[in-house]
Amino acid sequence: MRLRHLMIGIALFGLTGPVSAQSSHQQGWQRYQVPQSGASVEIPADIFSEDAGAVETGAGRRFLTADHRADLIVQSVPNPSGDTPAAFLAKKGPPPGILYRRVTPRFFVVSSVRNGKIWYNRCNRGQTAMHCVLINYPAAEKRRWDGVVTRISRTLASGA
Repeated sequence: MRLRHLMIGIALFGLTGPVSAQSSHQQGWQRYQVPQSGASVEIPADIFSEDAGAVETGAGRRFLTADHRADLIVQSVPNPSGDTPAAFLAKKGPPPGILYRRVTPRFFVVSSVRNGKIWYNRCNRGQTAMHCVLINYPAAEKRRWDGVVTRISRTLASGA
């Protein structure tokens, strides 16, 4: 599945109930590791409480909030050509209308709003794969989600 379809697909899902106003340090954060690649990230297990199973492309898992209004995908996508983050993103053909884009030699981040949902995608470059988090949540709850999304993004660590 192309990254474009992943981002669009994520934009169609939603998170469970509103994010708590608690500090992220008080929530039940746990490190999830993709067994096949070693990529890992801290996720708030109290928020993304449902394991929705394996991803369709690459290796990883999808997690949902209890009310299914938001979701999180942790995924390692093969990068056999060893593309830079900029080249990888360009090959995947991101959708038009991206509101936030940051591309460095080590990672890329793209985000926008679609159908009342914010979709956020960060991928770190690994040796053989791009290691990604894709988060989708209600745009009306942006302020409540900012700290959660930032922590998830900053804790993404590349495996192989």
